[in-house]
Amino acid sequence: MASTSTTTPALRPDGRTPDQLRSVRFQNHIAPHAAGSTLIEWGKTRVICAATVEETVPRWMKDQGVTGGWLSAEYSMLPYSTLDRKRRDIDRGKLDGRSSEIQRLIGRAMRAAVDLEKLGPRTVWIDCDVLQAEGGTRTAAITGAYVALRLAARALQAKHLIKGDFFSNAVAAVSVGVVGGQALLDLCYGEDVAATVDMNLVMTASGEFIELQGAGEEATFTEAQLAGMLAVGRAGITRLIQLQEAAVAAG
Repeated sequence: MASTSTTTPALRPDGRTPDQLRSVRFQNHIAPHAAGSTLIEWGKTRVICAATVEETVPRWMKDQGVTGGWLSAEYSMLPYSTLDRKRRDIDRGKLDGRSSEIQRLIGRAMRAAVDLEKLGPRTVWIDCDVLQAEGGTRTAAITGAYVALRLAARALQAKHLIKGDFFSNAVAAVSVGVVGGQALLDLCYGEDVAATVDMNLVMTASGEFIELQGAGEEATFTEAQLAGMLAVGRAGITRLIQLQEAAVAAG
């Protein structure tokens, strides 16, 4: 009798299958003075996400008569987060372009998660500080920021500052890419460097896209490869949202 064999997906350098996330863990209340905070550990990447509340809104909202509240974000990589010390932005006298882009992305993602009218006339600041970077810092910051924001909302409710829930959807983010011709979920640093296509997905729990950031790295990619990346990305987002909800439920 002829023998049969099945082909199994090749394991990645860290032992994962192509559609497998790195380990993700949340440690809540890491910043006691924040309204809500969490340390997200995603593989070897670690980001502190903290939400603080100001009982005021930006001046432009007052000047333009815009009702409701506002949400903004700041993002930074601490000097010791990478192998070579990273200079602080204050040393350069300005925020670097990458950090500016990422914090705007975090702000857009979180505003897509909330009803700003229900938030009321206040501002929520989300601060994301990278303690250790090993790929996916922006996706970890977005995913952790949502948990910190949910915990802050709970604190506002406990103080009777808001009524009900001001969230409209859960939000998470994950990286996908093509390495060696194969679609991979959640690229680690080595895979990110080797990827011919690199993309970040920011999505809601209902499957809607907030943002797609992707490009071929000195290469093109096909519609079939794009479909493969979106498929593993959607599955990854679903799993991340389950982990977020468990972290929020744990308090």
